[in-house]
Amino acid sequence: MVLERIESPADLKALDPTELPVLADELRAAIIASVARVGGHLGSNLGVVELSIALHRVFTSPQDLLLWDTGHQAYVHKMLTGRRAMFDTLRQAGGLSGYPSRAESEHDVIENSHASTALSWAFGIARGEAAKDPSDRRQVVSVVGDGALTGGMAYEALNNLGHHRLPVLIVLNDNGRSYAETVGRLSERMSDLRTDPRYRTWRARIDRVLARLPLAERAADASLEALKQFVSDAPALQSFVEALGVRYLGPVDGHDHERLEHALTHAKRLEGPVLVHVLTEKGKGYTPAETDLEKHLHDTSAFDVATGRSASSKPRSWTQAFSDTVTDIGCRRRDVVAVTAAMPGSTGLLPLAARRPDQVLDVGIAEQHAVTAAAGMAHAGLTPLIAVYSTFFARGFDQANLDVGLHDEHVIFSFDRAGITGDDGASHHGVLDLALMLRIPTATVLAPSCEEDLTALLEVAVDLDGPVSVRFPKGDAVAAASLGLDGPGDGLAARRIREGADACVLAVGDRLGPALEAADLLGEHGLDVAVWDVRCVRPADGAMLAAAAAAPLVVTVENGYVAGGAGSHLADRIVELAGVGQAPPVLRLGVPDTYLQHAKPAQILAELGLDAAGIAAGIRKVLTDA
Repeated sequence: MVLERIESPADLKALDPTELPVLADELRAAIIASVARVGGHLGSNLGVVELSIALHRVFTSPQDLLLWDTGHQAYVHKMLTGRRAMFDTLRQAGGLSGYPSRAESEHDVIENSHASTALSWAFGIARGEAAKDPSDRRQVVSVVGDGALTGGMAYEALNNLGHHRLPVLIVLNDNGRSYAETVGRLSERMSDLRTDPRYRTWRARIDRVLARLPLAERAADASLEALKQFVSDAPALQSFVEALGVRYLGPVDGHDHERLEHALTHAKRLEGPVLVHVLTEKGKGYTPAETDLEKHLHDTSAFDVATGRSASSKPRSWTQAFSDTVTDIGCRRRDVVAVTAAMPGSTGLLPLAARRPDQVLDVGIAEQHAVTAAAGMAHAGLTPLIAVYSTFFARGFDQANLDVGLHDEHVIFSFDRAGITGDDGASHHGVLDLALMLRIPTATVLAPSCEEDLTALLEVAVDLDGPVSVRFPKGDAVAAASLGLDGPGDGLAARRIREGADACVLAVGDRLGPALEAADLLGEHGLDVAVWDVRCVRPADGAMLAAAAAAPLVVTVENGYVAGGAGSHLADRIVELAGVGQAPPVLRLGVPDTYLQHAKPAQILAELGLDAAGIAAGIRKVLTDA
């Protein structure tokens, strides 16, 4: 095998060009086998095999700096830089990260798992390199793609790169897709072929494909048509980037080894910023990934290689529960508009989009724009609901605070993957949303503990005033019956699930189940603790606060940052109610201020003391030491 001979980029450079197609096939086979076993990002990495090979043959990493935007397309890069033998540990505890990682390799510069940022990194690094002696300067190469150019930050960086004439080589990996098919494919023709009848026929086919896709904002919409026109004409892209002072080369076939190396070598010799436009096929070489129009094989769990589908049936997820509820609400209420940042499939909006396409808006990877646009929609009388992963909400916090919060607009934020998420590591844990939403004074902050409560609280949320957030974790939905509950709670009221005189536990969201188990464990040691399902962190239920203020010990438990989170907020409300010096001590359990690496969520939660055993141990220690 050719791949077995590659331990570093130097080995790659020594290959005969005739060996490169064989290496590409072996890389694809290795990626499919590993991701099928442990999960990961498949389609994007199959699409950049030839590009990754060419980059490492033309440039010399780590002397030359390769910046990946987004980092989930760096699997081939990892295998070519000495980590092939470890690839079976991908996304496993103690194994390889699913993103570039400085801790793993000197070939990794940035762990860039949030899109549209690598060009700003490139600008900053190139600015620093420019201050060095010319003989010491390093080449900066930024691989941008997978929808990153739908994010405004990328254009801010392009503007500065062109203005300052910094020597950054930008590789636009254009596969026409981010998480979903949000924009059209780029033309493979140069400007002198735009009038070719075959080109016009090809464009007509693309229009028909886009019209059939089950997403909102079709080509009839002027804004999407303008975006599609911009990114589906190489001449238009060329005019745009060159107007910013960035030289354009391409389009180049991203699966042609010879042409890729020729284009990159040519670009390397040019002065100033250069964009090399590379056309790739997401999922190249694996039919289920090539034809995956939603997201299934973008970021997947383990699957059957023969079919591309999950090897086993999955329990109902929190996202599915949310999807059913928002679809039902949207079909009943025409004022409700669901907003997504290029993730309609991942956040469960496709069923609503199929039935009410005018009530789902996909803005691309542009969370800031999504939030402020939602504020505008709310002001105009609509009821916007932003469906977003918790980790990505931080990108739009300023807008949530000042455009939504300050103006007290009724925008609903639905935070999927809230709390510890596991395999994707530090950048994807959803541990900030509670702390951030609680900094918006007018926001109602909801945390359902079961599937029935998620539905009930969403129904309440659409009729509230001002900003509202609803959070739920990654993974299998929890039924009310499994918690000993007979259904959802009432309105925004908290509910006392268990009586107890020794301590009062205020459990937030998905920590209710472990808190109840902890109470059982403590009972075995003669300790009797009350357990409340908080449901609404703000405004907190008065009866719950009064009960807590009268307890000898209050314990708050949350799946998020403990500093400034739900526990801190509830503790403050208890002090206000009981008075300074009269309030009981509060033990706040949650995620500490640290960056948590990848492992299964259950393992991480146990290590943090947020499972049943950990909660019980924390309470017992306080009570027995008192």
